[in-house]
Amino acid sequence: MLLRMLVANLVRQTAEKKLYDVVAEAARHRAQSADSEDASDESQEPMPCDVAVTFALGIESGGLVDSMSACRTVKCPHFLEHTGNIGQQQIVIAESGVGPTAAAQATDDLIVIHRPQWVVAAGFAAALTADVRKGHFIMPNVVVDESGEELSVGLQLDDAENRSLHTGRLLTVDRVVRLPQEKNELRQQFQAVACDMETAAIAKVCRTHNTGFIAVRIVTDAIDDALPTEIKNLVSQESLAGKLGAAAGALWKRPSSVKDMWRLKEEAFRASEHLAKFLQGVLPQLTKR
Repeated sequence: MLLRMLVANLVRQTAEKKLYDVVAEAARHRAQSADSEDASDESQEPMPCDVAVTFALGIESGGLVDSMSACRTVKCPHFLEHTGNIGQQQIVIAESGVGPTAAAQATDDLIVIHRPQWVVAAGFAAALTADVRKGHFIMPNVVVDESGEELSVGLQLDDAENRSLHTGRLLTVDRVVRLPQEKNELRQQFQAVACDMETAAIAKVCRTHNTGFIAVRIVTDAIDDALPTEIKNLVSQESLAGKLGAAAGALWKRPSSVKDMWRLKEEAFRASEHLAKFLQGVLPQLTKR
């Protein structure tokens, strides 16, 4: 109930004009740049979709997919694709699989096929600071990977005005970060507010293609939360058979893990729904002229 009230209040707060104006202003700058390029190449074909949203997993994307009208799902070589409309926008949602390599390949294919104006890296994140809590949102102005490479997103939000919305640095790692000690070490090393496993890789591909990029993440585990040991093996499995096998193995070794898995599943479904509501407010601002 507390989480539901928190996010409901956040949605009301972020519906304020100021947040959306910042996103719309970034979109206008991007559109002006694109118009200038189009004027020099009149043979360029029109773009077939407005915005592409990338997720690692279906449990992250489910809330937004459910909100689409005329939704069509196709299995592509490197991602699962959902195409349809959200309001007046043509949207492509891609589920890439977990990790930077899968995310980069899916994003590259997605841009080549659909040529979106914007790519949004969305999904779940882990907090690296105490003031970033479950149910809070991350819209970073900088993304960084463990090599230290940084990319500026170009959004200038004032997160002091909304304690449930955070900017700052978002770190991308190549593994599941389970333990509080690991999170504290990453915070000290990279001065990031949260971490995930895909955003920096997606941002790099967007830079290569000169495609507009932002990231929107919802926090699903706080800095003091410790994920079950079984989650690392489960997430690493690419196929359904592999996931079922990992789950069966976990139950065999630790029968009580079923409670942990069920709790995480329920929390993930709720987070996906709240993230979808937040994105439905942000996405229309990206294509405003």
